[in-house]
Amino acid sequence: MSSAFKAALVQITAGPDLEQNAERNVAYLAEAAAAGADFVMYPEVCNMIEPDRPLCRAKARPASEDVTLNRLCESAAKLGVWVLVGSIVVQSEDTPDKLANRSFMINDKGKIVGNYDKIHLFDVDVGSGNVYRESDTYRPGTHLTLVSTPWGPFGMTVCYDMRFPHIYRELARAGAVMLSAPSAFTQPTGEAHWHTLLKARAIECGAFVFAPAQTGEHAGGRKTYGHSLAVGPWGEVLADGGVETGISYVNIDTSKAAEARKRIPSLLHDRPYTFSA
Repeated sequence: MSSAFKAALVQITAGPDLEQNAERNVAYLAEAAAAGADFVMYPEVCNMIEPDRPLCRAKARPASEDVTLNRLCESAAKLGVWVLVGSIVVQSEDTPDKLANRSFMINDKGKIVGNYDKIHLFDVDVGSGNVYRESDTYRPGTHLTLVSTPWGPFGMTVCYDMRFPHIYRELARAGAVMLSAPSAFTQPTGEAHWHTLLKARAIECGAFVFAPAQTGEHAGGRKTYGHSLAVGPWGEVLADGGVETGISYVNIDTSKAAEARKRIPSLLHDRPYTFSA
């Protein structure tokens, strides 16, 4: 197993058209592979952002029929690269009236080797009329996912999950040296919290955190923050995608996670305690 690879974080402004988004995603994969990327990562809901809930439900397909997922699997095999599909909107197999916000890991043979359904749903009122009720459309996931990659174990999460540090610690204690947080972060919460939350998760876990992001204004007027980030296990920002669409590249050496954990072995220092109110 090698510890070194070149990562590419794709930053997009997804629209409501599944076909157009798929074409754009595949084009970015080809561009990243041509630039020497070994591992290409996409943001949350990279197959579509459709603000009309009934229309979103109507457009969503089972994962096996999603055009972005299928084309990225084909392209990953053709180009010989690993792909993190940050998440796509898919029909839920177990809750017919809800969708799933599902992340996929594709290996360099084009095979899906892991998937994760977003556990924590974004039901918030961030002010200025910005109210989100993700649970009206999606059902939550119920399990964490750790995937073996050529560069080490990789823990999968999505967006709002980053505000729940215990799941990252659990993934790190299970061996993850890399963690994902693909996102469609809102503009106001991004300005306030994005960099701080992602740096904190990396520092707490002594792990690399990758957060490819949506950016710009989407259909219906929704605005996302951008700033796709790669953060090192000491909390250093290794790449920041700014606010424009495109690809950020970063060279990674996952052995740095072990070095950070040796310097501060907090993952080994949990202590039992009781609580009194």
